[in-house]
Amino acid sequence: MVNLVMDKDIKPNNDIMDALLKAQPKVFLKIGDLIEGQVLEREGAKLFLDLGIFGTGIIYGQEYQNARELIKNLKPEDKVTAKIVELENENGFVELSLKEAGSEMVWKEAKELKESQEALNLKVVEANKGGVVLEWRGIKGFLPASQLKASHYPRVEGGEKEKIFDELRKLVGEAISVTILDFDPKENKLIFSEKGAESEDLKKVVEKYKVGDIIEGEITGVVDFGIFIKLEEGLEGLAHISELDWALVENPNTLFKVGEQIKSKIISIDGDKISLSVKALKPDPWETYKEKYKKGDIVEGKVLRLNKFGALVTLDTGIYGLAHISEFGTERKMREMVLVGESYFFQIVNYKPEDKKLSLSFLGKKGYRILAKSRAVESKNLVVQNAVGKH
Repeated sequence: MVNLVMDKDIKPNNDIMDALLKAQPKVFLKIGDLIEGQVLEREGAKLFLDLGIFGTGIIYGQEYQNARELIKNLKPEDKVTAKIVELENENGFVELSLKEAGSEMVWKEAKELKESQEALNLKVVEANKGGVVLEWRGIKGFLPASQLKASHYPRVEGGEKEKIFDELRKLVGEAISVTILDFDPKENKLIFSEKGAESEDLKKVVEKYKVGDIIEGEITGVVDFGIFIKLEEGLEGLAHISELDWALVENPNTLFKVGEQIKSKIISIDGDKISLSVKALKPDPWETYKEKYKKGDIVEGKVLRLNKFGALVTLDTGIYGLAHISEFGTERKMREMVLVGESYFFQIVNYKPEDKKLSLSFLGKKGYRILAKSRAVESKNLVVQNAVGKH
């Protein structure tokens, strides 16, 4: 039996205790942590790393095979970051994964880039009908067509998918500046935006303009929903089809051609989106003809369109009104009674030029006769009713 004798006069050596405490890691490792190590040596299908106070790390087995392309380029004293998969194996080594660490670091970088909105210069590797594909850090990411800047946006008449695809394919092989819009490590998904990369530069350019400015620029695109006009290098505005003319525009291609110079007015600025109006520089027909019509007038108008709401009718260029479907009974009856392009007589039932509103009542091809006949019938009925009342 061993007897332990405690001597109250014996004092602990504080210097030794301090040294031991300092030698202990201040941070405890756990599975999943990323740790930096220095390459010691490669032995067969094993790679050993010096982890400093945390001991020695090892990458072997399947983890070695998964990272063999990276490992073959490593040499002693190179520093690498690995992910801990086992704190201590039977041989006392910390088991590590290079591939998992690499993936985690990539997504960590993606998060930082999304937050900072730092621009990346990436090459377009392929295209599909929804946008283009870019590659970053070995991950293929998607850039939707809606996130392309104006000069790259596919301007296709009628929005035909095949033609849009053809335009997008022209970007393959081109390096473009993008930012990370969104990401999902679990789905291995990256979404890019070309608009974000140019937003800061564009912001400075856009600041030079204000609503109400009259600009002259080149038509750079004609599509079914309007025309694109170049204000200056790298900046375009859109004149929507409804802002092209006071008259109804069915097809912008019949009025405008790419390369033409045209004047327009800035009607709104939303971020880097500039909306333009060509018709704003022309006389407003609602103002020009505001005294020409009044409620109750019998007028002749041409039918421009037919839909479930009724017939769209023009009286003078730029003045439009609706003959409601109730004037005809049903849509089928309306289509039997009137034809697009034909002129008929109408009576104005509501006219508010200040609000650009005109409501019409359908009278037919011979409106005056129909109205006169209608009034005659009403008068006759009134006489009959009065005669009956007297008896």
